[in-house]
Amino acid sequence: MPDVRLASPQGRWILLTTVLGSSMALLDSTVVNVALPRIGRDLDADLAVLQWTVNAYLLTLAGLILLGGSLGDHYGRRKVFVVGVVWFAAASLLCGLAPNAGVLIAARALQGVGGALLTPGSLALIQASFHRDDRGRAVGLWSGFGGIGAAVGPFLGGWLVDGPGWRWVFLLNVPLAVVCVPVALRHVPESDGRPAPSGAIGETAEAASSTSEGAAAAHAARSAKGDPHGRSGGRFDVLGAFLGALALALVTYALIEAPSGPVGVVTGAAVAGVAAGAAFVAVERRHPDPMLPLDIFASRQFTAVNLVTLCVYAAFGGFFFLSAVQLQVVVGWSALGAGTALLPTTVLMLLLSARSGELAERIGPRIPLTVGPLLCAAGMLLMLRVGPGASYAADVLPAVLVLGCGMVALVAPLTATVLASVDVARAGVASGVNNAAARAAGLVAVAALPLLTGMSEEAYRSATAFDDAFRRAMVLCAGVLALGAVVAFTTVRRPAPDCRRPECRTHGSVLAPPLEGQRTKGRLT
Repeated sequence: MPDVRLASPQGRWILLTTVLGSSMALLDSTVVNVALPRIGRDLDADLAVLQWTVNAYLLTLAGLILLGGSLGDHYGRRKVFVVGVVWFAAASLLCGLAPNAGVLIAARALQGVGGALLTPGSLALIQASFHRDDRGRAVGLWSGFGGIGAAVGPFLGGWLVDGPGWRWVFLLNVPLAVVCVPVALRHVPESDGRPAPSGAIGETAEAASSTSEGAAAAHAARSAKGDPHGRSGGRFDVLGAFLGALALALVTYALIEAPSGPVGVVTGAAVAGVAAGAAFVAVERRHPDPMLPLDIFASRQFTAVNLVTLCVYAAFGGFFFLSAVQLQVVVGWSALGAGTALLPTTVLMLLLSARSGELAERIGPRIPLTVGPLLCAAGMLLMLRVGPGASYAADVLPAVLVLGCGMVALVAPLTATVLASVDVARAGVASGVNNAAARAAGLVAVAALPLLTGMSEEAYRSATAFDDAFRRAMVLCAGVLALGAVVAFTTVRRPAPDCRRPECRTHGSVLAPPLEGQRTKGRLT
């Protein structure tokens, strides 16, 4: 049983290293969009390169994040977390030194692999290390400090782009890793997903009995099924992870290359992507321990909330990809000005997300999940006023404030409803699926919006061309958000009163919902 107390020196070191690790991924997800116009100019790249700079990272992260958590459970959470931090830092160094667009895109894909290892690992370390009486507060501090890192990202990224240069947006991760890894190796205890000894405090309901015989029987049954979550003899769903990532990659390629690529190649990629997706579903149906357990979608509530997730995070991904470019190319602001302009959305989430979750517990999730997307849609329509000569106070600030209020209203209830819609023992899996769905939605949006709005390869070099396409994109994003509101209103119902509640009460990431660990009755499973 984990017994580290938060007030102890070791507890503070554990919190520091997990915050540093997760902040690397959070910073990277928010700062890169601000750097895109400068990256394009310096590398003489077209719009497709900018899309791949964002999507190469999202592709491997979304495709592997579920597998990353299982690897930590099997091989040791600290070990996999440290590997993820080192991998992420090495890929960041390669991004910063990239001599051309091809190397940058490849390095970004490698970054996503590191992110898939360290992102679930940082939360798992907290839940596996701290005493159960301190775990909730530790998770709250971890998510709060991580949110601050996400808030600092656009400001810091803009300052680096305007100052030392865009390459420092990536190189910044190296010193963070240099601090994080030694602290983790010295102060963070190793843990894995093996069940607690029989008779331990907090034995789960899965054991069916508090006796040693009941615990041993449950352990044997899980081992016989080949469960990889910390049980020796488990089999990883490597083929499923590969097919899922391949399907996303092929569909993304087809969408990005459709405006200018050879018709036969684009069509072939699209067909192959659909085929890979079908093969992925078939593999997940047959695998003894699938990366994506399809039977989890037997819950209508879980399926509905993930449909809402796809809608809202597709719109968010498209918005944050395009708006940072709009503010620089069309409005004429610096990278620092563009990054700072979008800061209120994250600040509002940090300040109010916990209260939003409390409100949703009292009134139910249906109203917040309906009103939130509609407010976000209104914020994106207000962005239609942001063009040449736009004023921050009169044009940009009202839009981002309304958008931020909408995000506050929906993100915490979204996470709570996901957890409440499945059995308590599967809450961690449900959260991982929801997080991966959000990232995949953003990936597809970044690939599809330029195609749907008629944005040319050189559009980001022309204020007029980009402004026209941006306006069409905001209308499309608002429409997708309205669709999400309709889905929420017609399908989401109040969960049972004894359902699982989120541990991450404070959240600052604008591109994905918070991850939740898998635990039952106070113990990590």
